[in-house]
Amino acid sequence: MKLATFLSAAALSVLTLSAAQAGPTLDRIKSNKAISIGYRDASIPFSYLGADQKPIGFSLDLCSKLVTRLEADLGEKIAVNLVPVNSSNRIPLIQNGTIDIECGGTSSSKKRLEQVSFSVSTFASQPSWLTMADSGITSAADLKGKTVVVTQGSNAVGIAQGISQKEGLGLSIVQAKDHAESFLMLTSGRAAAFMEDDILLAGLKAQYKDPAKLAFLSDQYPKTYYGLMFSKDDPEFKATVDDVLGKLMASGEFTKLYDKWFVSPIPPKGMNLNFPMSEALKERVAKPSDVVDY
Repeated sequence: MKLATFLSAAALSVLTLSAAQAGPTLDRIKSNKAISIGYRDASIPFSYLGADQKPIGFSLDLCSKLVTRLEADLGEKIAVNLVPVNSSNRIPLIQNGTIDIECGGTSSSKKRLEQVSFSVSTFASQPSWLTMADSGITSAADLKGKTVVVTQGSNAVGIAQGISQKEGLGLSIVQAKDHAESFLMLTSGRAAAFMEDDILLAGLKAQYKDPAKLAFLSDQYPKTYYGLMFSKDDPEFKATVDDVLGKLMASGEFTKLYDKWFVSPIPPKGMNLNFPMSEALKERVAKPSDVVDY
């Protein structure tokens, strides 16, 4: 039986999964009867380990919808291989084909788009500084000459460097291996502030033994847009991913998934991030887009 007989009319409007036309990622998934999904272990609530040490989160829920779609298109079950990734290796693992898609908490940028591709936006964030509430630091200006921490491989590295240079802060910028180590440097007093996207900092803050001891600085920086990340120059796979997300957004299911992870109690301890959907993301849900400004 030809593969096309398994495809829905909606799927056919996006792509035809034939050997000649499917593209490298879809060809690999079809050949292996499996998809390799990269996940993060501490990017709450996008992708992190639950009580049973298995990955859960908003991005993984979105990727499960993609798997359902691929199985419908292929007409058979596909295995899901979950591969842990971090800020430093996630892009190389996409580029060398170890993972087919990263379902984590990764922001798109013009620089990253030179190396990989992103889906339409799934989240709108803003880089922020997190400090200890009793530090006396109330704005980025108070960080002048101090040691701050960012996570290696994060967009925050370049942003912090740019802020230091533009505002003449002379920051000593330390790069930790992951968000957990960055957070530990802050809470142990080895860094005066930790820069990262606001939602990721909010997740770490909510988990802390005494969240009230942590505070965000009021400084505002340009928004960043997250998406699911996959191989560059593979328009067929991108079309499939974007079609899945676009349909979720149009049906309202995307918003329900958002509410599940951002404004409701989440595992493993039932914490609520109380992070309502921003106007910037509402705009992207109404009109899906992968456009980034920088």
